[in-house]
Amino acid sequence: MEPDWIEIAASHGRSFIGYAARPAQQGAPGIVLLHDVFGIDEHVKALARRYAEEGYLVVVPDLYWRLVAADAADAAGAPDAGRDSGGPGGRDDAGGGGGGGRGRGIAPATARDYERRLDVELAIDDINATFEALRNEAAHAGKVGVLGYGLGGKLAFLAAARTDVDCAVAYSGPGFESYLREARAVRCPLALHVGRRDDSQPPKSRHQIASAFEYQQGVVVYTYGSSERFNVPGPGYDHNAASLAYSRSLALLKKTMGPMFAIERVWKRHAYHKYVTRDFDALMDTMVSDPYFNDVPTMTGGVGRESLERFYSEHFINSMPADAQMLPVSRTVGVDRLVDEFVMCCTHDLEMHWMLPGVAPTGRYFEVAMLAVVRFRGERIDSVHAYWDQASVLVQIGMLDPAGLPVTGVESARRVLDFTRGNGTLMPGLSGGGLDRPA
Repeated sequence: MEPDWIEIAASHGRSFIGYAARPAQQGAPGIVLLHDVFGIDEHVKALARRYAEEGYLVVVPDLYWRLVAADAADAAGAPDAGRDSGGPGGRDDAGGGGGGGRGRGIAPATARDYERRLDVELAIDDINATFEALRNEAAHAGKVGVLGYGLGGKLAFLAAARTDVDCAVAYSGPGFESYLREARAVRCPLALHVGRRDDSQPPKSRHQIASAFEYQQGVVVYTYGSSERFNVPGPGYDHNAASLAYSRSLALLKKTMGPMFAIERVWKRHAYHKYVTRDFDALMDTMVSDPYFNDVPTMTGGVGRESLERFYSEHFINSMPADAQMLPVSRTVGVDRLVDEFVMCCTHDLEMHWMLPGVAPTGRYFEVAMLAVVRFRGERIDSVHAYWDQASVLVQIGMLDPAGLPVTGVESARRVLDFTRGNGTLMPGLSGGGLDRPA
């Protein structure tokens, strides 16, 4: 998957460039990704590559190319300098392009000037031209979506209202509310992300946005307690909001255009090599190149491939009791996440570094309910968060006396496996029968 630059035919025999990120497979649906006020910088290029990993052919058009060409022409005292002007909207001598020469971004003062001067009507023409260029790419097949941030979010919304694009995702920014009169003209599924703590959009504007799309079929507005640039590394970045918004965006894109990956099959293969074959190389092959794993109760795991490889090889693969069993309870499969609920049963006959670090084997048998939240990037595992009731484990191996404490032992795991088993409860005056279904 090698990203590169493509030439896009514009009106009147002119052309401009776009950054392209290509998926591993041929015949992929497409995304036109619209940059924010700072142009095609490294953050936008990274986003393009991330969506390419999800199976999309992604093109980021340079929305500022006309302004850069005009500025270059004015500086040279000549007619329109065309697409070879260099700078934020052109290709420099080294063969880079867009977003400040080779994707370095645009200075804040220049960015504000470009945003103010951008002709929205011509920008929509350029977005339409990018749709056509993407459809003509050999790697493309199927539908085309548009996704934009800030300035690009406003244009993505307008593309949903004015073009034949198949779906749209918009992260709102300044000036978005000025175009709400076109809300009823949206012709495709649209996901709109709005930050509630946004100084550039007062509460009145955010209310106007929500009201404009209320009850409109196919349009969903998501709000976050973050600033407008919650998805951009910097002072306003909010990892959790950005991650949630990404999953919501991906859900709309995949529901409308595909592709859908068999993530449950990948998780099954991962678990098989982790617990059965204990094949370290096969296990790591199910994960991305920079994975993340966190056993939440003990904070064991690893961030990055080198760290995680060391954790699995030195502290996990050979720290699993031979009689360990994973009894399935439930599994929920989403677009880019999977939640696995199960009960682990085993005898603590060896040192379990990942679950009971520093604790010598007790020879005690225990059962514990566990939960794994697995995030995928394309067809590989990106991260895993594992949760379990550590107090229950400590009670069962004899390291914690439950007397007078709001903790339980094996009963909690057995209630998960069968809610009719056991009627005990830790709440005074409430019998466990309160969980039983009526006859």
